[in-house]
Amino acid sequence: MIRVDPVFPGRPLRLVVLASGEGTLFQALLDARREMPSFSVQALVTDKPCAAIERARHEDIPVATVTPSRKNTSVPTQTPEPHPDQCDDSADSWPAADSQAGTCHHDTYAERRRQWNSELAQAVQHYGPDIVVSAGFMRIVGDEFLARFGGRMINTHPALLPAFPGAHAVADAVAYGAKITGSTIHLVDSGVDTGPILEQEAVPIHDGDTPDTVHRRIKIVERRLLVSTLDAIARRGYISDGRKASFLP
Repeated sequence: MIRVDPVFPGRPLRLVVLASGEGTLFQALLDARREMPSFSVQALVTDKPCAAIERARHEDIPVATVTPSRKNTSVPTQTPEPHPDQCDDSADSWPAADSQAGTCHHDTYAERRRQWNSELAQAVQHYGPDIVVSAGFMRIVGDEFLARFGGRMINTHPALLPAFPGAHAVADAVAYGAKITGSTIHLVDSGVDTGPILEQEAVPIHDGDTPDTVHRRIKIVERRLLVSTLDAIARRGYISDGRKASFLP
């Protein structure tokens, strides 16, 4: 059983945000701070140089970057989504298959994944967060990271889970012919978009919609839902049995 107690109004909820791209969700949190004192952004942690870093620097938010590479560490990305026991031969990811034997260096793969997760956890822990927010972070965290932050890390997903998990959720929903999709805020566990759900909000899919038009509507909802969920965590806390999660009374 996981229990996160409320901290506000005694103090703000301390957040560390993980991001990999433009940082629009990160910006939504920065903007919300001005009118919502229930949480504070302690730091931004990225897996590569990205636009989110400039947003952080503009607001004097500390930044740490833990970059996967063949020379030191690596983890699987969500685009593509390799199985945790497979090797990805992309240049900035896992070791390539052995050119002579045609096999993956699984020991090296696993060790690099463990090392990167440990380094990421150390970087995040430095800022002492109450909650870790995955906001467009396109890496799958592993056991070493979850050992420290399991039950205290949330993710946003552009679908109504458990429908349409994974990196292509919006396109999958449109291709399937779904009439409703949405945004989900869930706790992160060792699976891909399988953690306990904290909040959801529906978004309609209209005839003639494309993944881009649907995603634009989802992003509007997603930003608002993330802010309101974090405010609720700060004020009420939550409890989870590993499958279900709910805010405390």
